[in-house]
Amino acid sequence: MDKKKILIVDDDLATLEAVSIIFEEFGYLVKIAETTDHIITEVENFQPDLIIMDVSIPAIGGVEATRLLKSKKVYRNIPVLLITANNDIDLFSKQAHADAYLPKPFDIDKLEKMVAKLI
Repeated sequence: MDKKKILIVDDDLATLEAVSIIFEEFGYLVKIAETTDHIITEVENFQPDLIIMDVSIPAIGGVEATRLLKSKKVYRNIPVLLITANNDIDLFSKQAHADAYLPKPFDIDKLEKMVAKLI
């Protein structure tokens, strides 16, 4: 069985490191990115089964990056889980057409269950 792939996009290195280690231990193949500069290329090259996207990241930001991905027929069915410490995460999730969201700081068990449900 092929490993499921997760692309994690967050400008916080501690979050990237921790979340990627956790999901690698769960058996996922993980790729990380600190910006959304080349989000289409990243997704095209990696072909993730799920994207975990922070809202507040450099370049176009998580909401716009998710909206861009969801506007492309070829990427629209890749689930996107938005994460942010911002209180307006529900609104951001709706604006981005994300599949789910989780406020930061998040409980690792909740994150793992959310990923398992989406993937």
